[in-house]
Amino acid sequence: MRVDGSPEDIAALKAALAAAEQRADLAERHAAAVEAEAARVKAEASGTQALIAHLTLEIEKLRRELYGSRSERKARLLDQLEMQLDDLEAAATEDELAAEQAAARAKTVVRSSFERQRPAKKPFPPHLPRERVVVPAPTACPCCGSARLSKLGEDITETLEVIPRQWKVIQTVREKFSCRECERISQPPAPFHPTPRGHLGPNLLAMVLFEKFGQHQPLNRQSERYAREGIDLSLSTLADQVGACSFALRPLHDLIERHVLAAERLHGRACPRAGHRPDPGDTTVPILAKGKTVTGRIWVYVRDDRPFGGAAPPAALFYASRDRSGDHPERHLAGYGGILQADAYGGYGRLYRPDRSPGPVTEALCWAHSRRKFFELADIAGSARRGKAAAPISPLALEAVTRIDTLFDIERTINGLPAAARLAVRRETSVPILGDLEEWILIERARLSRHAPVAKAMDYMLTRWESFARFLHDGRVCLTNNTAERALRGFALGRKAWLFAGSDRGAERAAAMATLIMTAKLNDVDPQAWLADVLARVANMPQTRLDELLPWNWKAADEPLALAS
Repeated sequence: MRVDGSPEDIAALKAALAAAEQRADLAERHAAAVEAEAARVKAEASGTQALIAHLTLEIEKLRRELYGSRSERKARLLDQLEMQLDDLEAAATEDELAAEQAAARAKTVVRSSFERQRPAKKPFPPHLPRERVVVPAPTACPCCGSARLSKLGEDITETLEVIPRQWKVIQTVREKFSCRECERISQPPAPFHPTPRGHLGPNLLAMVLFEKFGQHQPLNRQSERYAREGIDLSLSTLADQVGACSFALRPLHDLIERHVLAAERLHGRACPRAGHRPDPGDTTVPILAKGKTVTGRIWVYVRDDRPFGGAAPPAALFYASRDRSGDHPERHLAGYGGILQADAYGGYGRLYRPDRSPGPVTEALCWAHSRRKFFELADIAGSARRGKAAAPISPLALEAVTRIDTLFDIERTINGLPAAARLAVRRETSVPILGDLEEWILIERARLSRHAPVAKAMDYMLTRWESFARFLHDGRVCLTNNTAERALRGFALGRKAWLFAGSDRGAERAAAMATLIMTAKLNDVDPQAWLADVLARVANMPQTRLDELLPWNWKAADEPLALAS
């Protein structure tokens, strides 16, 4: 088509542009409608699963009461059903909120919205004290500006809140006024709740979250404890609120994830290689499956630049998986190209390949892990406890531990110095020590049988010597991976309390909440106080200012936390 600038051609071009824009708008609306419909269907399915789990649990409880069964097997069955209900209720709430969000983005209504069936909300006990928080009334009519207002009545919204060892119900009063000039009725807007349709205050929500994910107290035990204090908060109610809070806190989790994966160096914790005896620090999380549990895994990546004087705040990032396949770290670190400090786990092998895109990850191994292999053969006290089953004490292992400890002594003197200063000290003092250690291991290894226990510990180091010696070439590298080990300690303790995760979604939710809680701890922030303040503010916080709520930017308010806004 030739355009000569005539009015007819210009008009035709304008018409074609308008038609193209209309087609693009229709395509965008159609895509949004399809997304909203998919989210609605997923939410309906999650709600149905949660309702089925709730009814199944109630049936089993009735059977137990009817037939008087008190067997251990029946008790464990109820625990499993309650754990499943916990995860399904939380997942259903997350999916319902996601469906509402998708429907809001769509400019056309796909189908009528649905209301998920929930257990009936019970009124708060009358014996709880009530605190009235009156929303300031208007001084003039918003319609005509007249100051002649007369009170018609008030609406009261009750929110259950907790003060340490004291329960109370906050009554937020919204007074109604009518204008004597124009008869227009005015009233302040409804109060903000931390969770949609929620009736629990931010402090109470933060306590539930921290006890579940920070103190490892399952929701069914929390519900029982609250009942003993005269508060009826069912497992379904608590799980519903956990799901809503997880959805509300997801943007902060994503910000922490981006911050961690932007690090120059990461501490990572992985599972042992297939066929090897599990490491004592290997963090497994049983995940409930059909008729059994499967051995799930928790993965952690910690950014902590403080040892080499970095200004970036520390943070931890957790993931959960159903197995220990190397596909998981490859997915976790898909865009990462820095230094990874970890144990010698074979699943990381794909990350170190030279042809990897966007580039190979630099491997730096943990000296504490290699030292432990020698220490177990030189631990006199440990051998005495093991008795006849203990391996004989190895003088070579004791010598290896002594030499490695010399390197640790040097590291303590340079901890916190800039990377260049650390590297200068290492080149002056650690290089000759490491050279002597390598030469000594090579000489002694040649004299040993390949079946000797200490020979296996030596081979572990010799076959990976370049990665062990990485700290001599980069001042950012630490000697150990203990930072990641400490981050996982909570899961190792917690699984003794909650036994297993109710589902894959439950394990993923636990990993996401652990990311928030551990990051707060690394920044010397009280996780529960931080969660309470964030839950009270996150919904009203613009996306461009969400970073103000991150633990390293957060500052506790001087005044008590506002319970309504």
